[in-house]
Amino acid sequence: MDHKKVAHEIVDAIGKDNFAAAAHCATRLRLVLKDENKINQEALDNNDDIKGTFKTNGQYQIIIGPGDVNNVYDELINIANVAPVSTEELKNVAQEDKKFNPVMSFIKLLSDIFVPIIPALVAGGLLMALNNFLTSAGLFGPKALVESFPVIKGFSAMIQLMSAAPFIFMPILVGISAAKRFGANQYLGAALAMIMVSPDLIANQTWNIFGLTVSQNNYYYQVIPVLAAVYILSLIEKFLHKKLPSAVDFTFTPLISLMVTGFLTFVIVGPLMRLLSNGITDGIVFVYQTLGFVGTGIFGLLYSPIVLTGLHQSFPAIETQLITAFTQNHTGYGDFIFVVASMANVAQGAATFGVFALTKNKKMKGLSSSATVSALLGITEPALFGVNLKYRFPFFCALIGSGVAAAIAGFMHVIAVSLGSAGFLGFLSINAKSIPAYLLCEVISFVVAFTLTYLYGKKNATKFAVIDAGKKSTAAVSESTSVNTKLSDEIIKAPISGDVISLSDVKDQVFSSKLMGNGSAIIPTDTNIYAPVSGTITVAYETKHAYGIKSDDGAEVLIHLGIDTVNLKGQYFDSQVLQGQHVNEGELLGHFDIEKIKMAGYETTVIVAITNTGNFSMVEPIDTKIVQHGDQLVAVTA
Repeated sequence: MDHKKVAHEIVDAIGKDNFAAAAHCATRLRLVLKDENKINQEALDNNDDIKGTFKTNGQYQIIIGPGDVNNVYDELINIANVAPVSTEELKNVAQEDKKFNPVMSFIKLLSDIFVPIIPALVAGGLLMALNNFLTSAGLFGPKALVESFPVIKGFSAMIQLMSAAPFIFMPILVGISAAKRFGANQYLGAALAMIMVSPDLIANQTWNIFGLTVSQNNYYYQVIPVLAAVYILSLIEKFLHKKLPSAVDFTFTPLISLMVTGFLTFVIVGPLMRLLSNGITDGIVFVYQTLGFVGTGIFGLLYSPIVLTGLHQSFPAIETQLITAFTQNHTGYGDFIFVVASMANVAQGAATFGVFALTKNKKMKGLSSSATVSALLGITEPALFGVNLKYRFPFFCALIGSGVAAAIAGFMHVIAVSLGSAGFLGFLSINAKSIPAYLLCEVISFVVAFTLTYLYGKKNATKFAVIDAGKKSTAAVSESTSVNTKLSDEIIKAPISGDVISLSDVKDQVFSSKLMGNGSAIIPTDTNIYAPVSGTITVAYETKHAYGIKSDDGAEVLIHLGIDTVNLKGQYFDSQVLQGQHVNEGELLGHFDIEKIKMAGYETTVIVAITNTGNFSMVEPIDTKIVQHGDQLVAVTA
């Protein structure tokens, strides 16, 4: 790569006077720009040395790749005459540059609280779906399976108990997550939530406290009351930590915080927040009842734009209320939001698949194929930001498909009875009798979005450069891969011990969308990092959070320790190797302190990506769940 040439091309596409600040991490240029509307996006998309671009948290990020990004960055700051800053300083600049938006701040707050507990709710939801299969009449005949086969009644009862528990005691999960977000002690948050769902609370009973009558309300299934209560707890706890002497702080801060917050919760906060919670749910249901299938159709049209704003992160709080109303009373409305979300996600995936069918660009073909699968399974960010919004028309074709399918689903009264994967696998969360209708609507969503995207793209191929622009890139890729580089079949070993997860499950869009190449990821159970191949160290940053190795057989392996851990500036990391050094497979590269990194608020997932995936005919993660360092992880075929 000609680093100076690439830097000049980036500056020309963005504008020399358009840079507010610039930094870089192991793979990306991270930029804060004065006006993102001035970017010549087409020039960047057609640049074969750039692996992709995206926007996040006020930053415009350009993916260059390990070993090259630092050199391109050095050239860029000289050409654009922009002062270099650290990634943490850049984050502050980006935040200052953005106007304060109270609505978005609130959405971000809800997202921070609910995202960590979603796995527990999904597990409970899928168990609930399994119980629906066992107990619903008419699904496999006139009788439910438990009636036809009495031997499974005990199993069904156990599944029912396990599925209900995460929702009954959801306030405890919310209490822990909210306490962490608000800066309170997580165990105090859990204790407060336990008080609110105590079995000793008796409905329609009261306490007489100094002449004040207080209802013994139980807050099973509730979300909003516990959020408000834990927030008050955090304020009181922080105040006491500042005011009480250290000698008594440890003992009396938890006591006073819990006692005062508990009293306020039962007297004022809980009853008021219960009314608010029920009011929000009733309002959404009212719209659903009043507008019917027209309402769900409009919601289907708007759902993906809502995802772009981040507002969808607040929906789980409402969905849990809808599900609770249905599961508690065996009547109610169920979760129609989940159904609409599924239609929208499938439609975006279908539109991305339409781009895959149209494009001749090798890079876009690889991105659109992986983004399609991701969207059909419920994760649409790679499809939205990586493909559909770049060409615009696939995004709008998907909105039409989503609106049509959501309207039909509303007309057929398709509802979910649990949270789950909002895509084709979402049928596991659907009311058993509605599963055929749900699958029909998913197919309609896919067919309409794909057909519109393909036909419109075919007719306007030149305008959108979906087909013709790719020919040059494909030739360039072919030319670049014809260079005399030694490539052999190879097995990439695990650099650390832990639990293996799919790269698409990594909470970083660049890696999950495989823009950096295919590979695998590991949730580490060890702290030592070992060389997965024998080769030369091409990347060894001062921050020590990433390593690049070019193996002796030609694979270029990136090992990235954690998500956004470049912001730690090397803290909690230690490296034993230098750039240019040759290492043998299994040789110690360094180690990192997993617990301290977690306490600092960062994910510790170790990512292993083959950055020259395009040079191989196949790069496949090896099917395994748990690895020790040195076990087989990824297979590459020359």
